Amino acid sequence: MEADQILPVHKILVVDDDQESRELLCEFLEANGYAVLAVADAGAAHDVLNNDGEYRVVIADLRMPNESGLELLRRLRQQNAQYQIILMSSFISGAERKVARDLGVCALLDKPFQLTELLKAVTMLAPQKAIGISS
Repeated sequence: MEADQILPVHKILVVDDDQESRELLCEFLEANGYAVLAVADAGAAHDVLNNDGEYRVVIADLRMPNESGLELLRRLRQQNAQYQIILMSSFISGAERKVARDLGVCALLDKPFQLTELLKAVTMLAPQKAIGISS
């Protein structure tokens, strides 16, 4: 890699009905070099993903009104398998864990989790996070 080569900033979509959680996750991920957009529900997530194909990682809460994170995962897998999905939840049953794994979830984070756990999962899925890396 040449000195000062610019690497692409990976775009992450955060889907959570809790505004404080969305803001915290956005601030944290942006501070670590990611381009982040947050939406409050799965319907808005579908709109964003249908209009912008540059998102690589989707982080979604499992429990949301209207469409759960698990339902979002199922629909995204039916549409396009390229998304790397991380689900987070205060409570996830064994049956839900199995369904999520069967659908190819990349990580399941039990709330409350350390932000470093989230960063580790995201970094594995989108490793080139820095905007300007010098070698």
